[in-house]
Amino acid sequence: MPASKYVEAISKRRSIYNLGNKLPRSHAEVTKTIEDAIRQCPSSFNVQSSRAVILYGNSHKKVWDIVKAALKKVTSAEQYAASEAKVNGCFLAGAGTVLFYEDTEAIKGQQKAYPLYADNFPVWSQHSSAIAQFAVWTALAQDGIGASLQHYNQLIEADLRQAFDIPEHWSLIAQMPFGSIEKPADPKTYMEDDKRFMVLDD
Repeated sequence: MPASKYVEAISKRRSIYNLGNKLPRSHAEVTKTIEDAIRQCPSSFNVQSSRAVILYGNSHKKVWDIVKAALKKVTSAEQYAASEAKVNGCFLAGAGTVLFYEDTEAIKGQQKAYPLYADNFPVWSQHSSAIAQFAVWTALAQDGIGASLQHYNQLIEADLRQAFDIPEHWSLIAQMPFGSIEKPADPKTYMEDDKRFMVLDD
């Protein structure tokens, strides 16, 4: 595939906040896409620390019910009404959710094996997770599946762990609701290239 086609594929990845619960492919096919995308992502010293929980149906809905319950505890009635509407319309309305985690035991193992780089491994772990998130997001977009990336982490991590029996050493990084694109994203704007890039060709 020429590089231009890859860049074109990347450009299809947008934050979609108007999701529906229809998918162009079966749950099994979507799951395979997500798993394959994560499997191919690089990680420091090939530690493969990225983990994912893929949820559909009632399990997907439960994630966002947990989010709403957590938000209700920390917001005013007025704030909660707006938050509830956002969660219902933008996330719960979708067909599924990917929960992205990093395996802290794997990271600690690297710190022990390579003490010279001990301080770097948690940072590199975040890099690996970001790459996995981007890969999944872009892969879903190729099939016309919309998604966005959310970070309710500390508000919901304990409740998600209990609800879905998530291992204690998995650390929650992000949540990605996905589904049919009911309304496309607005046109993307870009800053000037000369403020963003430097090219030196001696």
